[in-house]
Amino acid sequence: MNKGFTLLELMIVIVILGVLSSLITGNFLNSLKKGRDAQRKADLGNIQKALEMYYEDNRAYPTSLAFGGQLCYPGQNGCSTKIYMQKLPNDPKPGINYVYKIDPDGGGVYYQLYACLENDQQVLPYVSQNASGVSCSTNCKDPANPNPVPCIFGISSTNTAP
Repeated sequence: MNKGFTLLELMIVIVILGVLSSLITGNFLNSLKKGRDAQRKADLGNIQKALEMYYEDNRAYPTSLAFGGQLCYPGQNGCSTKIYMQKLPNDPKPGINYVYKIDPDGGGVYYQLYACLENDQQVLPYVSQNASGVSCSTNCKDPANPNPVPCIFGISSTNTAP
């Protein structure tokens, strides 16, 4: 009697291992997306705190944000001694940016800050592109994904828009 495995038995084991590895890989990729989304939410919360401190001192929000740079009150030689955030965080995925919009009148009394989330199964209130005026096809587009991802997460100033 032969004590080896048959070709059919080996093929069945290989198929089972393939199915198991694809399930594990799928869950791992979803976990990476959820992790990056959690980082985006935390980043926007930290930026919001720094912007509120800026507003308390200056009675206006900054006209623009340089993600990757400092958030400080401008002085004669760049930043004054008051630095609100040493480094404004970038989106965790290269090539995608957060979107900062300030009031169109230029008074700096309110702002909106948006991030595009990768996990489309989030339980969040959806901000439509028409309502927010943010088109992720131009602002939050992932270069590796030709389909635009909706900006479904945003925060704003504590001041309300007129």
